[in-house]
Order: sequence, then structure tokens, then C-alpha cells
Amino acid sequence: MLPLFVVNNYGQFNHLILRALRDLDIDAKLIPNTTPVHEVSDGCQGIILGGGPDITRAGLSGEYVHLDKPVLGICLGLHVIAQEFGGTVQSGQKGGYGAVEVSIMDHDGILQGYPDKMQVWASHADEVVTMPGEFKRLATSSICGNEAIAHVHSPIFGIQWHPEVSHTFEGHRVFENFFSICQDLNSG
Repeated sequence: MLPLFVVNNYGQFNHLILRALRDLDIDAKLIPNTTPVHEVSDGCQGIILGGGPDITRAGLSGEYVHLDKPVLGICLGLHVIAQEFGGTVQSGQKGGYGAVEVSIMDHDGILQGYPDKMQVWASHADEVVTMPGEFKRLATSSICGNEAIAHVHSPIFGIQWHPEVSHTFEGHRVFENFFSICQDLNSG
């Protein structure tokens, strides 16, 4: 079975994403965001777009979201997804990393099994201010209207917070849910 690819967008937590997946016995590989598109398309069963400091350094990440593979975008990865599908990203009012209480509005897909409210660890230096068409809001908070989104027809998800850090409530569940989605799609 093919691994998940974790796309390194130069974020300080990208290696923690890989570690979290391996701790869950999920086969994963960290790849540069300059990996040729055909290698990504042929080499994995799903793509996790990691975080990073600046969307201008996201390499080919925007092309990876169009490969007919399940995609999970984390922080900057969410921003890449939003921009690729016509949404807008701007500087948030709250910068820096910190605790945020999010309200889950849709418990299907990657947020299955979570309570209605939970504490996460997030940076809001940048955030999605206009959700792209054909996407639905999965979670919100008092400081960010689009904490998590999902495409209505394709398995493409984005979250503002970092599930790979210990400060996020049961962050492993996001990865387990995403992996389950990948397996279901690849077995059918």
C-alpha cells in the first residue's frame, strides 16, 4: 500500500506531522514541496500539506490539490487549498501560536468523533477570510470564521490548527480520520 505524503512547506512542525503519523502506524513520507507532480500523483494514497511561514514558499503545493487524491491542509496547507479554489487569505487579527477554542459545526469526515467544542493550538497570523465556492465550513472560533473547511464533492479538507502538537485535544483523531478516508477511497 502506498504511503501518505507529508509536503514540507518549511513549517516548524512538519516533522511532528510525520512523527504523529508514524506513532499511529500510518506509513508516511516527508517530501519537499518541489517534488514533481507526477511523482506525487503516482507515489501516494493521500497528501497532507504541512504548515509554513509564507505562502510564496509553498512550491508546487497548489498543483498537488488537483491530483484526484485526498488532501488535508494544515495551517498554510489550508491557505493553499483556499486560494487554489478561489477563496481569500489575509492577515488575522490574532498572530502567534496559542490556544483557541473551536466549535465543530460538522462532525463528518476528518472531524468525526470530536466534541462540539475543543481546545486546539493554532497560529492566526494568516487565515481564510473568504471560503471558496464548493466548500463548506466544518469549524469556527471567536477569532476565525473558517477554522476548518471541506470540499463538498472531493476529499479535500483544511484546518487552521495543528493536530500534530500535544496542546491540541486529541489531534491524532484528525490523522486517523484522514487515513481512513484515504483507505476507503483507495480500496474502492
